[in-house]
Amino acid sequence: MLKKLRTALGPRDRLYRLADRIELDDAFVGGKRKGKRGRGAEGKTSVVVACESRGQRAGFVAMEAVDHVNRETIRDFAKRRLNAGETVVTDGLAALKCLDEHHRHLPQNTPPEKAHEWRPWVHLVISNFKRFILGTFHGVSGKYLQEYLNEFCYRFNRRHCEPELPARLLGVCAAHLPVKFG
Repeated sequence: MLKKLRTALGPRDRLYRLADRIELDDAFVGGKRKGKRGRGAEGKTSVVVACESRGQRAGFVAMEAVDHVNRETIRDFAKRRLNAGETVVTDGLAALKCLDEHHRHLPQNTPPEKAHEWRPWVHLVISNFKRFILGTFHGVSGKYLQEYLNEFCYRFNRRHCEPELPARLLGVCAAHLPVKFG
């Protein structure tokens, strides 16, 4: 039943595009393993994360599991999830250079100790998602990661209207096509 719910949540948030000042970064999700950490680590799934920065608070978020963080996946993500012409703040990763094509891209080569200071909201979202997984599910395989990202984004984007969530969730599920397993 939960698989059906999580699958139905994704298309609802994909209807909207992020606007204004957007912080964008990538993260790696997967269990702790010996060896390399971060980019290129074994057994980790890459996730592209974008969050609206609304001054003293985070706005809406979009998160998507991808095979690789490269220009093609970033270009595709931005086309579907961000309004054209918006300001996008990122780190200096070369794959993110393609954001210059349709956005006001502000790359900043970021020392690790300054990342939470220069792009606070996207890092807060990444941290909250990892806590969500560890605290509730104790780990998720890469195969089902997008479903959990869907649930997290749906909840995060509606955090200010919690009393309405059950009714909204029923509406989303009623409107969604049947989910096939396998």
